[in-house]
Amino acid sequence: MVKIKKQELLSLMKKKERIRDIGIIAHIDHGKTTMSDSLLAAAGIISPKVAGVARALDFLEEEQKRGITIKSANISLLHNVNGQDYVINLVDTPGHVDFTGHVTRALRVIDGAICVVDAVEEVMVQTEVVTRQALEMRVKPVLFVNKMDRLITELKMKPKDIQTKVSRIIRNYNQLIDYYAEPQYRDKWKIRTTAGNFAFGSAIDRWGLTLEIAERKGVKFSDIVAAYEAGDVESLKEEFPLHEAILDMVVNCLPSPIEAQAYRIPVLWRGDLNTEVGQSMVKCDDEGPLVIGVNKAEFDVHAGIVSTGRIFSGNIEEGMEVYLLSAKKKYRVQQVSIYMGARREIVNSISAGNIVAVLGLDLARAGETIVDSYNAGKIPPFERIKYITEPVVTIAIEPKKPQDLPKLIELVRRASIADPNLVYHINEETGETLISGMGELHLEIAIKNLRKEGIDLLTSPPVVVYRETPRSISQVVLAKSPNKHNRFWIQIEPLDEVSLDLLEKNIVTEDMPWKERAKILREKAGWDGKEARNIWAIDEYKNVFIDKTTGVQYLNELKDMIISGFRWAVSEGPLCGEPLRGAKIMLTDAQIHEDPVHRGPAQVLPAIRRAVYGALLSADPTLMEPVYRIQATAPIDLVGKVTGLISKKRGRIERIEEREKMAVVQGYIPVAETIGFASLMRSETGGRVFWQNTFDHWELMPDALSKKVIMDIRSRKGMKKEIPRAEEYMDTL
Repeated sequence: MVKIKKQELLSLMKKKERIRDIGIIAHIDHGKTTMSDSLLAAAGIISPKVAGVARALDFLEEEQKRGITIKSANISLLHNVNGQDYVINLVDTPGHVDFTGHVTRALRVIDGAICVVDAVEEVMVQTEVVTRQALEMRVKPVLFVNKMDRLITELKMKPKDIQTKVSRIIRNYNQLIDYYAEPQYRDKWKIRTTAGNFAFGSAIDRWGLTLEIAERKGVKFSDIVAAYEAGDVESLKEEFPLHEAILDMVVNCLPSPIEAQAYRIPVLWRGDLNTEVGQSMVKCDDEGPLVIGVNKAEFDVHAGIVSTGRIFSGNIEEGMEVYLLSAKKKYRVQQVSIYMGARREIVNSISAGNIVAVLGLDLARAGETIVDSYNAGKIPPFERIKYITEPVVTIAIEPKKPQDLPKLIELVRRASIADPNLVYHINEETGETLISGMGELHLEIAIKNLRKEGIDLLTSPPVVVYRETPRSISQVVLAKSPNKHNRFWIQIEPLDEVSLDLLEKNIVTEDMPWKERAKILREKAGWDGKEARNIWAIDEYKNVFIDKTTGVQYLNELKDMIISGFRWAVSEGPLCGEPLRGAKIMLTDAQIHEDPVHRGPAQVLPAIRRAVYGALLSADPTLMEPVYRIQATAPIDLVGKVTGLISKKRGRIERIEEREKMAVVQGYIPVAETIGFASLMRSETGGRVFWQNTFDHWELMPDALSKKVIMDIRSRKGMKKEIPRAEEYMDTL
């Protein structure tokens, strides 16, 4: 087995036109990691004998056991096209919906994506989700149709029928590009067999073809069919190696950092492109100021925090002093390395356009921006990574042995560094920890990882996360501070659908320039100019706080305290302690004591919280529940059972599409109804149906069900049985 030449790799990393930063995206079990094995074998990193079954990038025990990819892995490899060597920085990403957050982070550091689609199952729900994510970040896709062997050996399809099926896959994938890509990229990025951005083959059998390779080698698909019928798959592997088709397609069709950063930086970074740092990033300049966007931070028991990111400008080397813009702290780089699968290779320095691992930055997290120390505070950061999905399922855990509580708290904090899609809330007095994740599997993996550290845990059954929301305009509610010296008047109304959609899609965010935000809200959502200008805060649950007061003395001195009170109030609402969502919360008036001693946080925060609670309770509040989009692939004879089960679980069917002997059922189902849904579906269909859920949206619950759920949640949380009345939070003059 030929060893990869590290020095040759490092030399090429300085030649920007020879770099490709790419990822592999797909629906679960469509063959991403199996394909990766072939690429690694070609680079001499794993033995060709085990490629296709080694799952080399799945280096976590749980990934190997389950046959799914949980964390995104990185690797750098070499490939030669037409006598020239190229360095390909490859990121393998999860396909299971519960790990979509890892996909989002990986997309920040890559310029192109190989989308893998199963030839039998075709374009699936997660194919659409990850393609949408890629296109929104201006990551250019190419398409690989995998598992062609199944069409031949299992479905016994004739070459003409196979061609029809592949054409349909390309057509359906191009519909995604039409729908999600920006206008200037829709036609340029379409998949066309003649454009070289399409390949097909079998990752498990390690062969692949593009139209160019097929024409050059004079092979027809009937020859592929004949090889399978003759049991001569080895000849396909030798004559048409998969890595050649895939990596040729990557080099010829996906952009270098120099090309990609010119059009990607404007959507990844909100700073002024005409400044020195803006131009340096656009040009991917080694000599410019250092700017690294961190997409992943993990805790290594031997090395501490390992920060992984893309170098958009400049050069990083061991011993260099850097500054973290979000953490607002200087560090000296302890070590610089590149990834080789499960291990890191130490290097002296790495330049712009590449993916790097850095040691010594203890406070670095996903979404952080690393710059030169002399640019501390001078360069706008990358905005925080926004995730497509939201944590919607929660479990409670606590250690069986009280003495394990400090260790559990530390492990939970480490885990939250590596996976921001896991949301933790720790009650350090009782030892109970609430963990919210994307689904049952996501939480199951998190618990297994904690138990591997030697902690015996007690866990509760999974419960669904809800949101409290207003349905009408509230009264103007007065709440006084505990010392009665400060008064705040608050009113609440529901955000309109257009405004909420702008928040959900992160078109409007808290950290964007206020003028830009106000313009969008005025033009797209019809907001009043004063309201749009005076937004003080937008929280993670999509609530907005607006200052509508005029001429209130000392108000600006209390702004931070008032915002903290707002965030406290919306994090746990009065109905049942669930977060608020979609509320426009307006401060209409205030009276503030002139003496600072009488208007500290202990006075302001409780008053704002009381006012928000009173206003919400007078605004016809209810619960919103999370809803999955469900896609099930079933034999034709089982479609009735599948649709019946979905409907029985308060779901609704959107459409049914027939594909040969199978049908794809698409619809929506409340997350609460999917707890235990897997065993029911398996028993009712004999395990012959494959399905996947992905979080889609929040919607209002039916009134009767909402009341029951509120009572159940209050009981579970140990709250009083009676829902409080608005009057309990209102003060009078």
